Amino acid sequence: MGSRILIVNGHPDGGRAHFCDAIVAAYAAGAEAAGHRIDRLDIAGFDLPYVTSDAAWKRPAPNDGLREAQRRIAAADHLVFVYPLWLGDMPAMLKSFLEQVSCDGFILSVDDKGRWRQGLKGKSARIIVTMGMPALVYRLYFLSHSVRSFARNILGFAGVGPVRRTIVGSIEKSQEHRAKWLETIHMLGTRAD
Repeated sequence: MGSRILIVNGHPDGGRAHFCDAIVAAYAAGAEAAGHRIDRLDIAGFDLPYVTSDAAWKRPAPNDGLREAQRRIAAADHLVFVYPLWLGDMPAMLKSFLEQVSCDGFILSVDDKGRWRQGLKGKSARIIVTMGMPALVYRLYFLSHSVRSFARNILGFAGVGPVRRTIVGSIEKSQEHRAKWLETIHMLGTRAD
C-alpha cells in the first residue's frame, strides 16, 4: 500500500498555468503510477486573512477551507510544497496559508506542564522551489536561506522529517531544461520522496 501524499501548490496566481502547475502534475503522475494516494491543495483558491495577534494565533483556523486543509495535512504521510521564489522567499500568500493552518496548536503546542507537542511528527516532506536564477547561485551565494528556513524553522519545528529540498533554477532557460526537470520530479513522485 502506497503513501498518502498531499501536494500543496504554493503559487498564488491561479488564473493561468505556471511551471509550478507542471511540477505538481509530474509529481502526482509519478506517485499515482507507483500506487501512492494523492491529494492536492492550491493556495490560490483560499481566503487567507493575516494572523495579526497572539489571540488570533491561538484561535481555530478562521474558515472552513483552512480547517479542511488542516484535516488533509493531518491525513497525509508525506507533504510536498511547490512554489516559486519571490523576493528571495516563498510568496506571501503561501506564508499566510502556513500561518493560518498553524493556528490553534495544529503544528505545535505546549501543554500546561510546558512540554512541546509537535503536531506533524511522523510525516516527511519535499520542498520544490522554482526560480529564474541558476540554482547554484541560490545555493552558493544566497545559501538557500529561505528554503533552509522553511525546512528547519517551520517543518522541522512541527516534527516533520526528513525534509528534502529540490531547487529548480533557470526555469526560463529552455523547453528542454524544463522537460528534464519534469522527468526528475516524476521520478521523485514514484518514490514518494
